[in-house]
This record gives sequence, structure tokens and C-alpha cells, in this order.
Amino acid sequence: MTAVDPQRQPGLPGTPELPAPDAPDAPRRRRLARPPRLPRLPRLRRRGVEARPRFAFVVTVLFFVLLYLPIGIVVLFSFNSQKSLTVFKHFSTRWYSAFFHDHVLLSSLGMSLKISLVAMIGSVVLGVALALGLVRARGRLGSYSGLIMLVPLITPEIVTGVASLMLYKGLDITLSTGTVMISEITFSISYVTVILRSRVAALNPEVEEAAMDLGATRWQAVRLVTLPALLPAILASAVLIFALVFDDFVLAYFTTGVDPQPLAVRIYSAIRFGVEPTINAVGTLMLAGSITLIAAALSIPRLFGRSGGLDLLSGD
Repeated sequence: MTAVDPQRQPGLPGTPELPAPDAPDAPRRRRLARPPRLPRLPRLRRRGVEARPRFAFVVTVLFFVLLYLPIGIVVLFSFNSQKSLTVFKHFSTRWYSAFFHDHVLLSSLGMSLKISLVAMIGSVVLGVALALGLVRARGRLGSYSGLIMLVPLITPEIVTGVASLMLYKGLDITLSTGTVMISEITFSISYVTVILRSRVAALNPEVEEAAMDLGATRWQAVRLVTLPALLPAILASAVLIFALVFDDFVLAYFTTGVDPQPLAVRIYSAIRFGVEPTINAVGTLMLAGSITLIAAALSIPRLFGRSGGLDLLSGD
């Protein structure tokens, strides 16, 4: 026999009786059971994350215009044929030729290149050793030293320049090219250490231990295993330091001697008596050189098969 559902049988106790199909109120109950139709609302424009913030876009465009428009004007008027900083007449390389025939500016350029090269080598050597020491240090010394290394990065450069000047005057040291080199090396060590520290921490120390198990000394393990692994970050930090020191003005201004002055200080001394079109040419060449060096610093990790060239400060 087929089982009968008691809920479907009318007349049983506890079962509500349904009205007969021909009951007069059945159609009315069926009509009330249908949900009412809501009027169709007009489509609203999307807001929030998916919508484009027009105000933020305008602010961003305005920011880049104010930032790069003066630089573009300097580059444009460096090719001006006449000695005017307000009217552009014809395209010419006259002022570039004048720069390469100016012995004073060329001597300052050579001095800036020499200072940048010495600061790059000194800061990279000391920064690599310091990064290895901070990562290998045990206890609280490594963490506290890491925090101290960040202080020069957040300290205003004018404070560093004034402090360096007071130190040299207190020790009765005559300002010269050597004082500029020492100051630039001291200031640049923090950049190299911050770039290399995370990269050193990412290395597996068991690789060095395996090299020493095979007969290598501690120095040989560092020279043959650790330094080749750090080579992309070392080269990138070296190129970045060269660009930063070459363009540096504040620290060089407080620690340089009388002659020959670095190029940035020489340009500042020249514009106090009026801006010459040659200065526009020099600024354009410095800008092109800095962009090239920074692009090379960001591209070096990728040339060695490492990703994250834009994350240079993390050492990846």
C-alpha cells in the first residue's frame, strides 16, 4: 500500500483544512499571495571604489605639472639660440658648446665626478661590511644598530651639513675636497646598509657553512659565496650613491673649500649674480645623467635575473 501523508489529508486532527477550489474566497487569497510589483528605478551612476575619482585625478595631474613644468622650461631654454630666459627664438646647441669650453665649469665637473667616485667606493665597502655585521650580530645590538642607521635618512640634510662644519671647525680641520669626500661617505653609508641588509638577511647561512665544511675559510666563504649573491644589490646601491652624491648641494656647500668647488656649488655661486643660459645646459646634462644612473640602478637586478628592481630600498 502507498503511504499517505497525513498533512495532505483534510479532516485529520491538527491539519488545517484548505478551502475547496470552488470556494468564493480562494481566488482572492491567491491574488494576495503574489508579491506586488515594484516600480523600476532609474540606474544610478556607480560610486565608490569602481568609480573614477575625478578630483583625485585632477590633483594628480596638477601635481605633476607643477613638479615637471619648471624642469621642462630649463631643458627647453637650454637649446635657445639667444641669451634670453623668457623668449625662445631658434633651436641651437650654443650653450652646450659654451659649457664644454668653460674651464671653470669643467674643473668643477671633474671635481664632482671625483667626489662621487670616491664616495661611492668608500660607502659601498663600509656599507657592505656593516650590513653583514648587523645581520650576523646576535642579541639586541643588531636591532638597535639597525634603528640607528635609519636616523641619517630622516635627518634634514642641512642639519648634517651644519654638524659636519662644526665638527671640522672644532677639530681645526681646513675645509677642502677631502672634507667633502669624508662627509659624503659618512652620509651615504646608511643608504648602502639599508639596501643590502634585507638582502643579506634573505641569504641562507647554510650555504656559507657548507663552503666552510668543504675547506673554505670564513673570508673565502664570504668572498666566493656571499658577495657574488649580493652583487646585484651592491652594483645597484653603488650607482644610486654615485647619482645622489653627484647632485648633492647642501652637504657639499657646508664642507667644501675655496677652489675647485663641486659643480652644484659652482652653479649656486653663479646664479647669485644672474642666471646664464649655460646654467640651463649644465642642469640639463646633470638631469640626463641622474636619470640614466637611476634607471641603471633599477635595471641591474633584472639583468641578473632578479625581480623587484623598483623595490631597490628593500634589497630584493
